[in-house]
Amino acid sequence: MEKNIKFPVIDLAKLNGEERDQTMALIDDACQNWGFFELLNHGLPYDLMDNIERMTKEHYKKHMEQKFKEMLRSRGLDTLETEVEDVDWESTFFLHHLPHSNLNDIPDMSNEYRTAMKDFGKKIEKLAEELLDLLCENLGLEKGFLKKMFHGTKGPTFGTKVSNYPPCPKPELIKGLRAHTDAGGLILLFQDDKVSGLQLLKDGDWVDVPPLKHSIVINLGDQLEVITNGRYKSVMHRVMTQKEGNRMSIASFYNPGSDAEISPAPSLVDKDSKYPSFVFDDYMKLYAGLKFQPKEPRFEAMKNVAATAELNPVATFETF
Repeated sequence: MEKNIKFPVIDLAKLNGEERDQTMALIDDACQNWGFFELLNHGLPYDLMDNIERMTKEHYKKHMEQKFKEMLRSRGLDTLETEVEDVDWESTFFLHHLPHSNLNDIPDMSNEYRTAMKDFGKKIEKLAEELLDLLCENLGLEKGFLKKMFHGTKGPTFGTKVSNYPPCPKPELIKGLRAHTDAGGLILLFQDDKVSGLQLLKDGDWVDVPPLKHSIVINLGDQLEVITNGRYKSVMHRVMTQKEGNRMSIASFYNPGSDAEISPAPSLVDKDSKYPSFVFDDYMKLYAGLKFQPKEPRFEAMKNVAATAELNPVATFETF
């Protein structure tokens, strides 16, 4: 069942005027009750977004479409007859920005596309850090608290997943991307404004995330739920396949560094914390095998790991 519920769309330009308080309240409500919101007037240049969209679609058509069709044939997915629950109907590649870039290692990217993606990455990183400080303000945390917790010893991990969701002849039999919560921190999505498909789970119902021209969709990952001690939520979401149209999705993940120590912010804990403390890379190792399962058992598993470590401390020594 799907409900027509008003999805939170927020005009970021209103932060600079008389409606700042109302806009901050909308962001806070979206983080608490949706785990998602959509930004307008976010500061990313529209001509850059248009160029990225054009080149992403051209790149798929020229270099990835045939590979996707071959993958379907190799897995017997070109003639779907029964529901498939262990494969996603998507074509993807990954760009790493921080701590090290792999942009020059991605095959078949034109110089124009590579340069535009580098520029896009820097601008979306800046927007992510601005948003983290807005969350700090709403949470009563000092400015820079979230960025500092994400930093670890080497800075945050930041990358972009570039996806295409091609037309599917039998969308009722396979998902574009199965339901999951995101493991990391803050996710910033530049999605197709013509072909829909992204849905989130809200109060037991699947709700469409509206495709809006030049918008950026924000969603919160598991780490922000832990750090806020459950005030803010990561939310299950999925991508539905469509019979018509190829849906573009460019999702950038601003995550903690691999050795960042994640725990609930002390000022957001009354008595006992609901959530574990852990090193981000340890959580990612657990998440890798449990991505498409509920988040709560992952949190419990990390609590058990922490409890075991306290009972059985490991001797350590410095190396030079």
